[in-house]
Amino acid sequence: MYELVEVRENDVFTNSKVIAEGTNNKHYAVRQIIQKYEEIFADTPELGKITFKMEPLESGQKEKIYLLNEGQAMFLMTLLRNDGVGGVVVKFKAKLASEFITMRKFIREKQSQLWTETRIANKENRLKETDVIKMLQDYAKEQGSKNSEKLYMVYTKLAKNVVSGDRDSVSVLELNNLTLIESIILQTIKIDMSMGMHYKEIFKDCKDRIEKFADIAYLTT
Repeated sequence: MYELVEVRENDVFTNSKVIAEGTNNKHYAVRQIIQKYEEIFADTPELGKITFKMEPLESGQKEKIYLLNEGQAMFLMTLLRNDGVGGVVVKFKAKLASEFITMRKFIREKQSQLWTETRIANKENRLKETDVIKMLQDYAKEQGSKNSEKLYMVYTKLAKNVVSGDRDSVSVLELNNLTLIESIILQTIKIDMSMGMHYKEIFKDCKDRIEKFADIAYLTT
């Protein structure tokens, strides 16, 4: 499963497999088109030479997947036949163009001072949350937990159910939401442990509070 568009070293890319699946074409057919026009890609400075990677298949063989920057992807899309207004190919072309624009905006945002400061604040809060979870691990072990070492992963997943994606690849808004969610976890664990609650009830309390926050903030859980 691939992202429609991904960021790589301050540039945005899609790949031949994404385009094949999005336009209901066979991957080998899309690769053939790329290979047919490979010289045009290479001879056009604004497009540049197309790179590729080899990925293993379940059969044990390897599949060539072309990586396409925005210009290369848009040129390739002009070579694919449209299927009428409202068709799968036309809709995918519009969706891909829109996603490239969105990711370009994200790259500009990530280069801003605001994003940097928000990421630093998120790191600091995450360290505080991690310290509290370590305390919870000992607390749960005393209450008879056999898998207390897994609590770090459990609470990390709980936060990721609301804000997914790598911390270095999300927007300022998403980073702020993640910081708020992890603050809810941090404070809830501290308060509930001070009240002597069972560690399983603490998790349930955290989950309930996060779901309420997500509902109020119109986030998806």
